Formats: sequence, structure tokens, C-alpha cells
Amino acid sequence: MSYATPYQGLKVVDLSQGVAGPYCAMLLAQYGANVLKVEPTDTGDWSRMLGTVYGDHTTYSIPANVGKRSIALDLKQDAGKDVLWRLIQGADIFIQGFRPRVIDRLGFGYHAIAAREPRILYLSVSGFGQTGPLAERPAMDPVLQAYTGLMAENAGHDGIPHRTPIIAIDMSTGMYAFTAVSAALFARQTQPHGRHIEASLMQAAAGLQIIRMMGSYLDGGTPRPVSPPSGVYQTQDGWIQITVVRTFEWEAYCKAFDLTAFGADERFKTSDGRLAHAEELEAELRPLLRSQPTKHWSARLGANRVMHETLNSYTDFLKQPHVGESGAVAWVNHPHMPQPIPMANLIGLPPFEDGTPRATAPSKGQHSVAIMREHGYSDAEITDLTGRGVLVQGA
Repeated sequence: MSYATPYQGLKVVDLSQGVAGPYCAMLLAQYGANVLKVEPTDTGDWSRMLGTVYGDHTTYSIPANVGKRSIALDLKQDAGKDVLWRLIQGADIFIQGFRPRVIDRLGFGYHAIAAREPRILYLSVSGFGQTGPLAERPAMDPVLQAYTGLMAENAGHDGIPHRTPIIAIDMSTGMYAFTAVSAALFARQTQPHGRHIEASLMQAAAGLQIIRMMGSYLDGGTPRPVSPPSGVYQTQDGWIQITVVRTFEWEAYCKAFDLTAFGADERFKTSDGRLAHAEELEAELRPLLRSQPTKHWSARLGANRVMHETLNSYTDFLKQPHVGESGAVAWVNHPHMPQPIPMANLIGLPPFEDGTPRATAPSKGQHSVAIMREHGYSDAEITDLTGRGVLVQGA
């Protein structure tokens, strides 16, 4: 065990698909766990089909599965279920993302597995949770953005609610689930039994939005905005984001823009005052910012230590010198990808290294044979199961 691989020796059986459950399992793999990704023999994890497909991967399937090994099983056949039971032997963590009760019908619900592996930590990931009127409704990230208020909060100047494209709810569900599993692993050291952990996109979305949700509730449905001049402003050649909250930041802002009269005006001394006179402020500031290029304003704001940044595209961000020098992103080659791809390095872990298993997501069934052999299957049995379509061997 080390700080880099504290979960070395742990065995994880991951039946989840998409992003939320797989991302949790990916984090376990990155911390050293042996993660066996069990996929359907036909399509594999359905994230392999989202967006542009490269071989049998997409930009959804790679970040959620690096560091794992894949075995493709047909769980509709009894022989496939028998293989899964053997994989579960000695497992520490089991992850599944089926809708409630589907996994029970397959025969791998929590109680069935806990009867054989009493100390297992069993994670169920779903859209709306395991109970309640909507529990069995299928759901993905955009659905929960609509349901939990995120889309309504993300209305543009046109007044139309917009979906946030970064699948923040899926990703946060995976991270919240990883936190819960990690805490359970620590507690299990003194516990004779494991436990069932339930994670839902709905619950994660609520946690992710708690500040705005709480503010909206207390303010009667319309949370108080951050006091101006905080926001996104158009410049002569682009856009700039500026954040001003505290008094000294407002004073620095006025100095940066030579707004001596505003700085001395008692009406603008406090956040409440600036909020009350927002229209007057904006009428002065927006034309001023449009009068010069972004670099001009960035230099003046930077010199006065006012929080701000130019609006970058992803390509712009990846080209930033600070991103390279800080080690925020690693560039790795990946099978089927036409060029090196950016991988955001994970907080607390070593950078991804090109060509290593930790930086590579498996193809569907890539490790089927190796995993079967590790679990006592002979080559003759593997050939038989492959011939019957129970097992698929990937490239």
C-alpha cells in the first residue's frame, strides 16, 4: 500500500454503464483497486456509442474506464451468471447501475450477494433512487438537470433554459459515490458486515446545487445575484469574466478602470448598495469594457489583483502555458484515437503516463480470457463458453 495506490489488493466487480457508476469505479482503479468491468456481449457499455466513435470508444467511455480490465458476459444465459458468481467470490465492492429491481430479477441483488460475501460493499447507482414514485423511471444527466432546477437556473439572456453540456450531474454522482465507498472501506475495517450504498443522480444534483437551491428557497424563488460588477462582459474583441464581492475588491476595480467618482460614491460602497443601483452601474461599465480589447482590460485588472479571466474555449484552455506548467493535463496516446488526447490529471495522484494500463481504457472484452483464467477456467472451458456466446473475447 502507498499513497498512490492505497486500494491495491481490493477487488471490484463493476456492472455499471454510462458515466456515473463507471466513473466511481474508475477512481477506485486509479487508487490501485483491481476493477473488473463486466459488459454485455453485444453492445458493451452503452457509453461506447455516445458521440463520435473511435474503434469501440468515445470521449465518454475513456475517462470513465481508464485503469480497468474488461470482460464481456451474456448474463441472460445461466452460464454467464455462473461466471459472474465466480468473479464475485472474494470481491470487496460490487457496483451496478440498473433501474431498481432489475438487478434482483437477474439474481444479483444486494441480499443475494451479501449472503455469499457478507463483507461486500454494494453500490447501486440510479437516476431517481431506489424508492419513490419515480424510482423506476429511466433517466440520464439532462433529465435530472431539468428535474432538479439546474436548467431553469441556466437560462440565457433569451430567457430560454439551457442544458449544461458537461454532464456535471453524472460526474458528481460518480465522485459522491466514490467518497461514500471510500468512507465505507475505512469503516469496514472494524465491521463484520458490508453495506448497501445507494447513489442517485437526483441526490447528487441536489448536493451539487445546494447553495443556489437554498438561496432560491429563502429568497422566495429568485436567489439574490452576486453584486455587480460581477459577471461576464463583452470587450472590443471578446469576453471577460469579472468577480467583485468584497469592499477592497470594489476599490481595486475602480482603480483599474479609473472610476474615481464611483469609488467615492457612498451608494456603491457595499454589495447591497451596488445591487440596488445595478442598472446605473451596468450602464456605465458595459460601454466602457466594449471600448478596449480583452488583453487591455485583463492587464489593468491583473495589475490591481481583481479576480477576472478571459473566456476561453477548451482549445484555448489546453494551450494556456499555465495548464502545461502546472501539470493539470496529461497528453496520452490511446488505441484507435487518431492523435494524443488530453487527460485531466486526478487530484492527489501521479500524472497519467502514456501507454500505461492506468492511462488506458479497455476495449470490450479485452481481458476476458485473462480474467477467466485467473478465476480457474481452463482454456477448453473458455473456448466452449465463447462458442456458446456466453463470453466475448475482445481485441
